[in-house]
Amino acid sequence: MKKFLLLLVISLVLSTVLFAGGSQDQKGDDGFKFAAIFQTSIEEPWDGAIHTACEQVAKELGITYEFAEGVQAADFEKVVREYAERGFDLIVGDAFLAGEEPTRRVAKDYPDVAFAFGSEHGPQDPNYSVFDNWIHEPAYLSGIIAGSMTKSNVLGVVAAIPIPEVNRLVNAFRAGALSVNPDVKVKLSFIGSWFDPPKAKEAAVAMIESGADYLYAERFGVFEAAKEAGVYAFGNMSDQNSLAPDVVVTSCIWDVYPLIKNSVESVQAGQWKAANLKDWSMMSAGGAKLAPYHGFESKLPQEVKDKVAEVQAKIMDGSFTVPVDESEPVSD
Repeated sequence: MKKFLLLLVISLVLSTVLFAGGSQDQKGDDGFKFAAIFQTSIEEPWDGAIHTACEQVAKELGITYEFAEGVQAADFEKVVREYAERGFDLIVGDAFLAGEEPTRRVAKDYPDVAFAFGSEHGPQDPNYSVFDNWIHEPAYLSGIIAGSMTKSNVLGVVAAIPIPEVNRLVNAFRAGALSVNPDVKVKLSFIGSWFDPPKAKEAAVAMIESGADYLYAERFGVFEAAKEAGVYAFGNMSDQNSLAPDVVVTSCIWDVYPLIKNSVESVQAGQWKAANLKDWSMMSAGGAKLAPYHGFESKLPQEVKDKVAEVQAKIMDGSFTVPVDESEPVSD
């Protein structure tokens, strides 16, 4: 009888330990998991910026991070729902267009999960926050450089789709150029896709043939045309100088690290709420930057660099605000 009771106690203890261990494994060693879901590959700059920030925060905080890329519109809701079902604490991603409605539907079904997705619309109570890239400030600074340096007075912009996020970058670049050169003209082409390098190159070639000598590469594909023609370009989303060192003067960087880290820490602290996370993507918060000039440091006239530094300082201290113009731009 004593042996039976002893075996029963041991069995109960082992069962309790195994159950607790299983629960801990489902949440990860640190107890916090977050995921990112992307419609394109992480090679695409917008999604790449988010993914890079997620990896950095996960490594720094020692938490679990998973991601899914190239998720088609028809599968987007299913993938988001699977992460929610698996107990992820925070789910982020690109959304917009085809991905937005599905993510909002899933968020309603999982009010205890935090969601943060790219959107041109407002947040959704109680748990769906929105963000966007607000790199119109470095785009304005890039325009100052282009407007100061152009010899043809013709600039070019190759962009994705005329939505507010893209429009404000184009308009800010144009405004920056006009602030120093009222005679400048801007050629514009929307390629109708987030990632189509051949089409972007084709559009850039057409602009160069029309006289453009500085191009704002809002999409991938422009640098190849610029290299072949011997003209210059500005990168977008990340520091893209390494892709074409002889062509890329500087880049408009979207540093998503402040936004992702704040989001993770808010969830961990139990303070998450539906909000517009816009401010975390501004220059003043470190979310937007103008990349170094690299090899162009010695090529740009000092007066041009001084002008850029002057305006940047005013943006940072709040004495100058880059206009936010989200109206659809047209080509000059």
